[in-house]
Amino acid sequence: MVYLFIVSLIWAFSFGLIKGNLSGVDSTFVAFARMLIAALVFLPFLKLRKVSWSARLKLAMTGLVQFGLMYIFYLAAFKSLQAYEVALFTIFTPIFVTLIDDAFTRRFNPLHLAVALITVVGTWIIEGHVLQSREVLIGFLLVQASNLCYAFGQIYYRRLMAQHPELKDRQAFGYLYLGGLVVTALATLLLTPLSSVTLSTKQILTLLYLGAIASGLSFFLWNIGARKVNAGSLAVFNDLKIPLAVAVSLLVFGESTNIVRLLIGGAIIIAALALNEMMEGKRRKTRIKNPLE
Repeated sequence: MVYLFIVSLIWAFSFGLIKGNLSGVDSTFVAFARMLIAALVFLPFLKLRKVSWSARLKLAMTGLVQFGLMYIFYLAAFKSLQAYEVALFTIFTPIFVTLIDDAFTRRFNPLHLAVALITVVGTWIIEGHVLQSREVLIGFLLVQASNLCYAFGQIYYRRLMAQHPELKDRQAFGYLYLGGLVVTALATLLLTPLSSVTLSTKQILTLLYLGAIASGLSFFLWNIGARKVNAGSLAVFNDLKIPLAVAVSLLVFGESTNIVRLLIGGAIIIAALALNEMMEGKRRKTRIKNPLE
């Protein structure tokens, strides 16, 4: 859980950095640059021996969806949305997380879905009234496509790594970034006018930070954390970055928001996390007392 909280703090700053420092840079190129840097960071840890081609392909396809396609949709949304709006519209990620997890396990867990819905209510209170114009609607749909890709990758990675206990996260993650790199490279070649891409020193430094820290290290820590918690807690942490991002936008990047809504929404999210952990704790104790159930 500590990993998820640390990454949530890091990502809270990413929204403002992208909107403030990378405005005007082609979004598909930004996605490619972040994947390239992240892949280079984890390339030395890549395990080539004793990993079947089937496992390599599944890991790469996971990264293609969770990171590659996610970034293409996510970064494109910044063209029509403010940074805090992009953060706000990720509120539906936990719904996708719980539904995808239940679909894989062929069951319905009302607790996880209820916790996810509570977090949606909390983050919607913060600033849910901004869904008004056609431009915002396009951005909203792009963020939802991004949310779906990211949610699927989290759940599928947990299941895939459980099937390969011989693999450590640092040895497998290079394959995920390579998968993300392939799709963003193809998208860049097809959609980006490369001759028009010019970067300032600030933009280069921003890309290096986002690629190595916000993408490379943070996604690595996030997926490790995702394997250590239940789907309900994972859903909550997917939304925790939203009030954090809004707070950072307000205090650091100069964007405006409603402080009262921020405090109320943040309190509801924290309450949802506490409720989920309390219920899961009781369920774990029940399993210990009744190991044959």
